[in-house]
Amino acid sequence: SFQGNSTSSIMEKALPEREKWTSWADFIMSCIGYAIGLGNVWRFPYLCYQNGGGAFFIPYIVALIFCGAPLFILETSWGQLLSVGGLGMFKICPIFKGVGIAAVVMAFWLNIYYIVVLSWALCYLWASLRTDENVPWRNCNNTWNSAQCRSEYEKIPCDSNKTILSFFNAKTLTADHLLEYKKQFFVGAKSNWSVCTAEQLNVTSPVKEFWNFEVLGISKGIEYPDGLRWDLAFFLFVAWIICYLCIFKGVKWTGKVVYFTASFPYIMLFCLLIRGLTLPGASLGLEFYLKPDFSKVFSSKVWVDAVTQVFFSYGLGLGALVALGSYNNFHNNVYKQALTVCFVNSGTSVFAGFVIFSFIGFMATQQEKSVEEVAQAGPGLLFLAYPSGILQLPYTQVWSCLFFSMVLFLGIDSQFCTMEGFFTAIIDEFPSLIRARKYGREVFIGIICTISYFIGLSTVTRGGFYVFQLFDFYAASGWALLWLLFFECIAISWSVGINRWYDHMHSMIGYYPSSWWKFCWVFATPAVCMGVMIFGLVKYTPLRIDAYNYDYPFWGHVFGWFLSLSSMLCIPGYAIYIWIVTPGTLSEKYEKLFCPNIEIEKVSKNFDDDGDELDTIEHV
Repeated sequence: SFQGNSTSSIMEKALPEREKWTSWADFIMSCIGYAIGLGNVWRFPYLCYQNGGGAFFIPYIVALIFCGAPLFILETSWGQLLSVGGLGMFKICPIFKGVGIAAVVMAFWLNIYYIVVLSWALCYLWASLRTDENVPWRNCNNTWNSAQCRSEYEKIPCDSNKTILSFFNAKTLTADHLLEYKKQFFVGAKSNWSVCTAEQLNVTSPVKEFWNFEVLGISKGIEYPDGLRWDLAFFLFVAWIICYLCIFKGVKWTGKVVYFTASFPYIMLFCLLIRGLTLPGASLGLEFYLKPDFSKVFSSKVWVDAVTQVFFSYGLGLGALVALGSYNNFHNNVYKQALTVCFVNSGTSVFAGFVIFSFIGFMATQQEKSVEEVAQAGPGLLFLAYPSGILQLPYTQVWSCLFFSMVLFLGIDSQFCTMEGFFTAIIDEFPSLIRARKYGREVFIGIICTISYFIGLSTVTRGGFYVFQLFDFYAASGWALLWLLFFECIAISWSVGINRWYDHMHSMIGYYPSSWWKFCWVFATPAVCMGVMIFGLVKYTPLRIDAYNYDYPFWGHVFGWFLSLSSMLCIPGYAIYIWIVTPGTLSEKYEKLFCPNIEIEKVSKNFDDDGDELDTIEHV
């Protein structure tokens, strides 16, 4: 029953006490480590440049105020209120427990594929550990290079049709254009230049060939797995071992680990920024990054990009923030701390943009290309654009080690905090099976990590990159996440009741938060979540990888939709199930499932006259 009984109370007392952070700083550092990940480095700067430069800050800040910050505060304070993970949190509104199940499913898929990026980073880091500057993607003298290999920094005495068209601002090239261009430019030092032939243009850089042939060993498609990449399988194993060692002992241990994993990337970013700003062409890159184009603000795509970037970069909806908040003391000021983390997260995104675009401007200058041709998003930025840019720097191997160690640490704490959210949800749901047993947590985490590793091996075959992209597009897709967050928000604002929730906030932090959050939780945030989700579904186009001119087979998209629906359907599915199995009349069912009268144990330190610690109970 929802009231509980004496038998369950006795069982609860027999369980080991649930751990707490040793200080509020552990919580903040864990949230920073979790929320600040690869998306801050590989996605935000590119979205900024693509969507109007400095003008993109307008929709981004609006999305942050209306959606990001309200949901971040909601999730962390929800965990702190109940001191329980992402499944148990719905005991205050059981009809919505499917949201918690959906978050667990989504976190499971995310844990499997996100860690693959760390195996790629380890591969590059290993290749960078050398005494000379000849990193393996510098030249075309390797066994994996093709006949079409040529360095992007190697000048060829020709201009392409594209360059000539751009000069005349024309759509079609005529003989007159060619003649005029030759008269103007193919003179003096360029007298031996010509118009590029198809053969001269059909070249691939050694950076791209290292990525495609040596790291990925990429096949023709997902239909051709063509065996494991054993080196990537080993690096994936190492990444899983690292993540396991970061969380297996519990939050007191994790709280110490995260001080290093969360702060190290900032040291690396600062070093890279200092170097980047001193490079020729840095100002060109920063101009493209920040120069505002306010006309883009009126595009719906820009607003959708801003909202999805906020949701993804803040790590919302996966149960991890709830888990991190659940290890706080009851009277911890989670409200101010959550706002602090939001500020740090968004500030880091902007800061990372300066680092990335200073190097991209340098690359464009060195390669005599435009910033548009050089700038990339996603894995391409980390594993193609940046490795290419550092080739022109002295001590290439040092800058490479710094960069890929930063990538590793950015990803590693996001990974193990997402894992913590998943494990906390399961362990808190079945405490007598896991927490009550000696080494129960360690063994359970080890089993799940092993299963996840073996499933993840599908992403390190020769066709593994296509599997990775499928997971990335569908498993934690925008519409699945927004669907989950919509129900999470209305569970509090409409089911539990916003005034009751504000009373809970008051009981934790000692005062009522701004009424602005009330407006967001009740109206703005759910409306934006549902609106952007519908817009995304209406604009849906099947996944295609343009870099390899590859369209997925029909069964690939079917599997992708299975990944999406495996989490999305948990919400209505569980609601229907629990409604059917719950006894009582319509009004009794409504009271039990939407706003039950349950007891919440406060994890607070109240003392009696003898100085003994007391537990207090709040009825809700």
